[in-house]
Amino acid sequence: MLRREGWSVNFKRVYRIWKQEGFRVPQKKTKKRRLGSTQGGISRRRAVRVNHVWSIDFIFDRTSNGRSLKILSLIDQYTRECIALEVSRRFTGDDLVDLLADVFSIRGVPEFIRSDNGPEFISRRVREFLERIDVGTSFIQPGSPWENGYVESFHSRFRDECLSCEEFTTLQEAQEIIGQWRSGYNHRRPHSSLSGLTPAEFAARCSASTPVAALPTLKRNNEHDLLNQTLSS
Repeated sequence: MLRREGWSVNFKRVYRIWKQEGFRVPQKKTKKRRLGSTQGGISRRRAVRVNHVWSIDFIFDRTSNGRSLKILSLIDQYTRECIALEVSRRFTGDDLVDLLADVFSIRGVPEFIRSDNGPEFISRRVREFLERIDVGTSFIQPGSPWENGYVESFHSRFRDECLSCEEFTTLQEAQEIIGQWRSGYNHRRPHSSLSGLTPAEFAARCSASTPVAALPTLKRNNEHDLLNQTLSS
């Protein structure tokens, strides 16, 4: 980030100052065998283009009065973009369909969505919605969060850089601060896995596999219209 702002810096010096100031220093990790590389292992669908595989999951926090916050994260596995970071007190299958309809109308339709087996994700309302517009589902095994590693990695950064640093007094305040963090994550935070580009910069260099193709931006109450237009196109 310093180099992107025009500074000429040495990595070792930055690392040394970082450590002296007591900041979190990444620990060297040992290599692990990939899933599916051994007999009987689990084969994961790997994203190879924009809008190929999205990951979705929930993370939780609280406002200062003790009331819970439920935050839905939606990630494009290929570009690492945070497509949505929706904050509410509760989510139902209908709420999830409304959100997905909004996102699909703006960004396009993915080929697959990976999630755990939470009640919102396996609800009949959500499954029927995705089936009607031909979006595949890729459910991970129960108790195996590592199978949805992209969103888990995102949640780790989100927790360290936002939720652990901010105390929210109201739902509206949480929505505003988390929305600002999401914007910074997409547009300012470089990723080593993207050759030092931000997710937004990397996405701009990629051509989407599923064009937005005349899908209008609709209000949340009109997801059925979105379905009909998608199916007829």
